[in-house]
Amino acid sequence: MLSVLFQVALEVARDRFTGRNFVVLNDLGRKRIQQMKIDSTLDKQFEEMGNDHVSTSEDTPLRSDAFVLSDKEKIERIQENIREVMLTLGLDLDDDSLKGTPNRVAKMFVNEIFGGLHPDRKPKSSTFSNKYKYGEMLVEKNITLYSTCEHHLLPIVGKAHIAYISSGNVVGLSKMNRIVDYFAKRPQVQERLTIQIVRELQRVLKTEDVACVIDAKHLCVNSRGIRDIDSSTVTAEYGGKFKQEAVRREFLDYINIDTNF
Repeated sequence: MLSVLFQVALEVARDRFTGRNFVVLNDLGRKRIQQMKIDSTLDKQFEEMGNDHVSTSEDTPLRSDAFVLSDKEKIERIQENIREVMLTLGLDLDDDSLKGTPNRVAKMFVNEIFGGLHPDRKPKSSTFSNKYKYGEMLVEKNITLYSTCEHHLLPIVGKAHIAYISSGNVVGLSKMNRIVDYFAKRPQVQERLTIQIVRELQRVLKTEDVACVIDAKHLCVNSRGIRDIDSSTVTAEYGGKFKQEAVRREFLDYINIDTNF
């Protein structure tokens, strides 16, 4: 009798334990599925954001510890990460053509195409007194621009056109090219790049009367996704007097002048 009761008790305990485990596992499964749905939704939103060239701020998004590592340390770390990416893709890094690629890419990232991330590389933009009393618009156009799309890390190639009206200070012509190059050498969205160029020139020249127009091709559009090789993106930022239609029109007319020498 006792053995029968003991067996019944065991069966009841087993049923309860199994049922409880089933409920717990079921609950964990539901939570996991829910998290997967959230992750999938976020991935889709980020992809849409990337394709739409959404910028979240006029400042480049940097972590507070962005410059703790030296350039040499960054190159060493990036080299290992690039090596891992290439190995994951199945590439043979013992091949003569590929074995130096991780180091080349790492040095290119730190010293060249993303060199503008470091504030120490900002060009020293000396200004001079406007002794000639030139009071009209000064335009520097067709500045060659190379940058990198921050959503897909593919090239942005185009032209920048800059203008300002002196309030007493002028800047060397090449300095405008250098400012464009500095802010272009980082992961970018074109809208932010345009604003950063204008803000920096306003700071240097101590005037709000600065404008910038950029016309560029994005290889994330031209070579992948929609693969539209003919489209380009135009952005503009106008400050001070350039918000006036007549002044803005004068600037745009200068840009359109044929200057093939």
